[in-house]
Amino acid sequence: MKRKRLVIRTVILAILAAAVIYTLYAHFSKDDIDQVELGKTAPDFALVDLNGQKHQLSEYIGQGVFLNFWATWCKPCEREMPYINKQYEKYKDQGVQVLAVDVGESDLAVKNYAEKYHLNFPIVNDKKGDVMTAYGIDPLPTTFLIDKNGKVVKIHKGELAKEKLVQQFMEEIKP
Repeated sequence: MKRKRLVIRTVILAILAAAVIYTLYAHFSKDDIDQVELGKTAPDFALVDLNGQKHQLSEYIGQGVFLNFWATWCKPCEREMPYINKQYEKYKDQGVQVLAVDVGESDLAVKNYAEKYHLNFPIVNDKKGDVMTAYGIDPLPTTFLIDKNGKVVKIHKGELAKEKLVQQFMEEIKP
């Protein structure tokens, strides 16, 4: 009986030790992910929008891209969406595209949100969080301005509080 308890305790201890080692490894190795840097090429990705259409970032070469990471529960995101939508309507025919990446919510929640706010730009869903991780997103919202060559020219963390700011960003990446 004592031997059986010793074996069980040893197995439990080994599992706990493995969990601690894995947690430490995951925590310290996350810094090894290449950070998105100004002047460098934006990491490519392909995600599907609410209509089932695939959007791959590299297909937007030749156009400026206003890449915005957001979520329906994010109040600052909610406040900036009307500004983004208005500027999208103004700049979409001038070579500037908006690509909004929702960070892993259900398609139904995102679709309802887009309908509620009459959003016309493409909204893709990063259900697994791979793109969010690749871009090192923290906090929400975070916006990347990508020029016609696919290079990151500006990173803005936090709310885009004024429509004028959004317009300046659109002008900055207009080809």
